[in-house]
Amino acid sequence: MNRIDKKFRQLKKEKKQAFIAFITAGYPDLSTTAKLVLELERKGVDIIELGVPFSDPMADGPVIQASSEYSLKKGTNLVKILDLVKGLRKKTALPVCLMTYYNPIFCFGDLRFVDKAVASGVDGVIIPDLPPEEAQEFIRYANSKGLADICFIAPTSSNSRIKIISRVDRGFIYYVSLTGVTGGRRTLAGDLRKNLARIKKATAKPVCVGFGISNPAQARSLRGICDGVIIGSAIVKKIGENIGRRDLVQRVGKFAGKFNV
Repeated sequence: MNRIDKKFRQLKKEKKQAFIAFITAGYPDLSTTAKLVLELERKGVDIIELGVPFSDPMADGPVIQASSEYSLKKGTNLVKILDLVKGLRKKTALPVCLMTYYNPIFCFGDLRFVDKAVASGVDGVIIPDLPPEEAQEFIRYANSKGLADICFIAPTSSNSRIKIISRVDRGFIYYVSLTGVTGGRRTLAGDLRKNLARIKKATAKPVCVGFGISNPAQARSLRGICDGVIIGSAIVKKIGENIGRRDLVQRVGKFAGKFNV
């Protein structure tokens, strides 16, 4: 049982919903990223998603795309991010997931990546462009090493596909609440509750909702119908608004804390 499983077990006992925060690693720099992780933990974040910046994203909206471009120009890469996590492990036991496209892993080497990630203290990996059908060897090796491969379910996923993903998924299921890219929305999808009920009926694994949750009221509206909410673009946008300020970390932490519902 890795740190993600332990966290959801703890939250279930406490009858709480997981607060998962996404930030782009290296935005605005890796030193600030490390400080943000610790500050977000202090503000009640249960799991951190560190985005690995990539030049050709498929699922990211404009806010996260811009943060990735900024980070890449600073020289952020997968090795530096793994070293960042290794350093954080001296200070925190907070579960950490990497959200990355497959290309950086492919270039690094699948098995080498898993070994290095586990050795660095990474608990899970989310790979939007690597579907389970094409990831069987990767998933088997990751599972054998205790690295959770976290899969997406979309509003368009069939019941049969939900069952397939539930069988191979580890850690938690990431429900993409809309058919589109990341980014804030004024309202949540109208079929969100119905689809969550459909997924929960098919699996006992934690189901967390991401994409489009942009304010605390929306996060509160999901209480009791899912196991966690994932806040990304809203936090990354707040980071961008405060680049150059000495109190960036505190300002972002205060903002993110409002989502701890």
